[in-house]
Amino acid sequence: MTQSYTYLQASAVRDSPAGRGLALETSGGATPAGEADSPRFFDGFLTSPTAAATALLAVADVAATHHYRPQSSTFLDPVVTAGGDRLRMESFSGCCGVHARLDVLAPGLDGGDIGHGTTNVDINTPLRRALARLGGLDPLRLRVGPEELEARTFDGRFVEKKVPLPERWLRGFAEAQIVAAGLVPRAEIPAPQAAALLRSLPRPTLRSGPRTTRWVVPEGRTLRPVTRPCPGGVCLPGAERLLTLGRVLRHATTVRIYGPGAEDAGSGGGTPVAWEVVLPGMRLTLLLSPHAARGFSGEGGVLTDLATGTADRDAERVAGLLAWEPTIDVAEMSVLCGLPPQRVRAALTVLGASGLIGYDLAEGAYFHRHLPFSTGAAENRNPRLRGARALVADGAVRTDGALTWVGEGDHRHLVRTDDAGRATCTCLWWAKYRGGRGPCKHVLATRIVSDAAAHPPDPYASDGHGRTCAPDPHVPGTPTPVPNASVPNAPATYAPATYAPDTYAPDTKESAR
Repeated sequence: MTQSYTYLQASAVRDSPAGRGLALETSGGATPAGEADSPRFFDGFLTSPTAAATALLAVADVAATHHYRPQSSTFLDPVVTAGGDRLRMESFSGCCGVHARLDVLAPGLDGGDIGHGTTNVDINTPLRRALARLGGLDPLRLRVGPEELEARTFDGRFVEKKVPLPERWLRGFAEAQIVAAGLVPRAEIPAPQAAALLRSLPRPTLRSGPRTTRWVVPEGRTLRPVTRPCPGGVCLPGAERLLTLGRVLRHATTVRIYGPGAEDAGSGGGTPVAWEVVLPGMRLTLLLSPHAARGFSGEGGVLTDLATGTADRDAERVAGLLAWEPTIDVAEMSVLCGLPPQRVRAALTVLGASGLIGYDLAEGAYFHRHLPFSTGAAENRNPRLRGARALVADGAVRTDGALTWVGEGDHRHLVRTDDAGRATCTCLWWAKYRGGRGPCKHVLATRIVSDAAAHPPDPYASDGHGRTCAPDPHVPGTPTPVPNASVPNAPATYAPATYAPDTYAPDTKESAR
């Protein structure tokens, strides 16, 4: 696939009689009013311009870097999400192993309203040079999107880019959010100590790339290096990938480190980690995959929820209530859509795999954004899930209590499920990863069958607003609105409708088959 960008002009740092300004041009995107060619989200000032320029340059550096087997290649422009009270700028490395996001919060912005929506912004080589030279205390105007006059008087000269859009990159960008949602705070240290730790790391070479995995143990507001995994330790996988933060730390006050819970540390394998750099009015977060040679695209953390029929249906309901909220309150969403909180979380996981949801570690909450890429169905980008559904469709799943045989002939494998719901399999994938990269297709097929038996579709389920959904007589299982005659001038409600299965005439092609 190829991603095409069309900008009215190139982004740049421009001087004018009113002062210096950073103009970030936009290309396509989603807004509350629908799709827009060049959306405009903000026009105001940055309260800490030097720190903001350095942090934005770090986000651009991540997009332009291929950490594993370093190579020069084209890169995709950062994604900007306007949430009404903040601007979020995201990028993803070419090796699919590093995700960066700069959150410019309300204290970091002055003047001008912040819109709602998601778009791409142009980051080019001259702009990178200009950002590196920015300094001083003079205010810096920030504009995200074209000037109103530019949009009206545009003379037709576009700045166009075409960049390859690998499926692995797209899947990793979306699934990195799911990985972040599983991390917890592990340490908080002053910025100077974090800078000293980064200075002690070896520099990667063009031949080797970042291969060093370090372990540290939090002790108060310090990190004590250790030589091997240990209980309570925090893994720094491919630690040289953190060097991107070096220039930013001189403007920072605090660094927060997130990782798996202490009970999950010390197992010996690499684990993901996130560093959150606290800046004046801003936060820069860098999320690393469990190994420099291992991108987020193969983690499989979303597969279990994607395989659950209820989560897929719940995701459609939750998606209709999203409106670019900077934080999504699960309890409030649970009330609005009439679902238990755990089902709302599973639905958000499914939406995250489709690029509709990001995760903010500092807030401990999801936020709405719509990746400006053609993501397609999440299932189409997950071959293990496609394989599991094919096994179910072929009738190759046979369950006998806690044992399930999946497959046929020489490709038949045994899935065992314990009382806690944990499953194991006899296939090579499970023997190699032991569930560390998500379930295999045989475990997924087992869960699809067991979930279908435990949660059959309810044709009269509530839609979350006190209304029941009745099947459409033309499409089995589809709800149809029925006028509520008992309440004058009431909107259409969902009430049971007469449905006779034997009157449904299948398509003639289906009959022929």
